[in-house]
Amino acid sequence: MKGWTAVVLAGSRPGRDKFAEQHGTDLKALIPVGGIPMVARPVNALLLSPQILAVSVLAQQPDRIAKVLPANSRLKVAASGDTIASTLEAILANPATHFPLLVTTADHALLSPAMIADFCAKAEGAELAIGLVEKRPLMARLPNTKRTWLGFRRGSYSGANLFAFGSADAAKAVALWRSVEQDRKKGWRMIASLGPALFVGAVLKLRTLDQTLASVGKRLELDIRKVELADPLAAVDVDKPADHILVSAILEGRA
Repeated sequence: MKGWTAVVLAGSRPGRDKFAEQHGTDLKALIPVGGIPMVARPVNALLLSPQILAVSVLAQQPDRIAKVLPANSRLKVAASGDTIASTLEAILANPATHFPLLVTTADHALLSPAMIADFCAKAEGAELAIGLVEKRPLMARLPNTKRTWLGFRRGSYSGANLFAFGSADAAKAVALWRSVEQDRKKGWRMIASLGPALFVGAVLKLRTLDQTLASVGKRLELDIRKVELADPLAAVDVDKPADHILVSAILEGRA
């Protein structure tokens, strides 16, 4: 069976979500963006993509999420784990999981079939691929946007909330993720966990991102690939009120 399966992570962090409450809900995935619940946007993009065979949406309250999604034989909604790492570990350990596997998030409201096609083509064959956007094209498109950047020799990058897993072996990388999950917005913490030489080389920008990923891959015995997305908007998610304003403006053609 050729083609990709996709997982959309639509879980919630523990405690109150003030961002969601500002939009009349307690679940971030249900925040309306451009008139429809946020989670429906990446799900619809995946269902429209010929590369994707099936889509699973995972959340702590799957019944509520399912109510806002289309009825489609290729789509299922199920319970997630308590954290991203535990959810991914369960997926990768499941013998029924079909690879390659694309993982994205419910707040990727600008995800499009074109982005998905670009990512799948560039990630094909990798054991683990990480979607990224380089700083210059995004700042040229949205000069006032604020993102989390990791700087390396020859470029700074922001995550695009797109990951590819080529086999269950990629669980080794998820185990590393689990160890720093509470600092997932601080990518340097993950690099530091791999050793002082790698950390210092990255901080001083002595290494390119490709060299850094090669070192990480060697440590984990994985082929880890950078996937630089052609569309810089792939790095824009809806994680805070300013993002919601920006993404709404983009969808309405105002930005």
